[in-house]
Amino acid sequence: MAITLDGTKGITVPTWTTANRPTNPAAGTFGFNTTINQLEWYDTVNSGWLGINKATPFQIEYLVVAGGGGGRPGVDGQYTGGGGGAGGYLSGTNLTVSSSLNITVGAGGTNGASNTNGSDSSVIGTGISIVAIGGGKGGTSTAGTAGVGGSGGGAGGGGSGVTGATGTPGQGFAGGNGGGANPWNAGGGGGASATGNPGSPSGNGNGGAGLNSSITGTSLSYAGGGGGGCQNSVTGGTGGSGVGGNGGLNTGAGTSATANRGGGGGGGGGNNGASGNGGSGVVIIAYPDTVAAITSIGVGLTYTVSSSRYGYRVYTFTAGTGTISW
Repeated sequence: MAITLDGTKGITVPTWTTANRPTNPAAGTFGFNTTINQLEWYDTVNSGWLGINKATPFQIEYLVVAGGGGGRPGVDGQYTGGGGGAGGYLSGTNLTVSSSLNITVGAGGTNGASNTNGSDSSVIGTGISIVAIGGGKGGTSTAGTAGVGGSGGGAGGGGSGVTGATGTPGQGFAGGNGGGANPWNAGGGGGASATGNPGSPSGNGNGGAGLNSSITGTSLSYAGGGGGGCQNSVTGGTGGSGVGGNGGLNTGAGTSATANRGGGGGGGGGNNGASGNGGSGVVIIAYPDTVAAITSIGVGLTYTVSSSRYGYRVYTFTAGTGTISW
């Protein structure tokens, strides 16, 4: 890996990928990383590779929420559909960043008879792996059809009553059980801070509550479970924390969850009531404005930048995958 000097073409430095960086590098080892398309040097004080325009590591706050699971529609025979589980919720402060980060924002799960789990959201970098698991899909009244995820999907109502799916510890809670007797109410999807309510003759399968974050400077709710569908009840199950979709009543349709809040979709009412989609996830990072702004954001990412939180730069990524660097 020699340096080439040319009077008309300039200086060519050694190149490598992230996977095959020099082993046991000396302080100040310098080259071009083709994986992240950036010049970098090795800092022995912090034992890490740094972008050439970044003097020292710095710390960020983060919120990573996966896409919520899709709700399940009702089926013939008055059986109702379970609410989708919320996407996994992960947050923290003082995360040390010493190189570029790869950001992925998970999509919400789809509704319908072939409903799906939500997709994962993540922040990946040198020594950093933050992965929020997509929410589980809502289920039918058959055991095992509700999806395991960041939060579990709720079970459908009817039959002999079945159990909601489990969540991921540290990210979310289980979905509610489905009612096995008239009025066959379905369980709500799990949320970031609570299990989904079971469906029963005496209660609706409300979605589990989510969590609030003020990382943007405004307190907002994220990752509430979807409400379960209901039959012969007053209302369908309510979506958790106002961001999960509501369950359908009788033959009514469940609603979709709020975009970029990671809520589960609402389950459908009995006799083929339609269900709602899960809400897309979000990745938010914030750090003091004494640190430089991000200089490169991958074209695959959709994002906004806000200064509404005094003294901080706040980047909200709402869709896609890509690399950011300073």
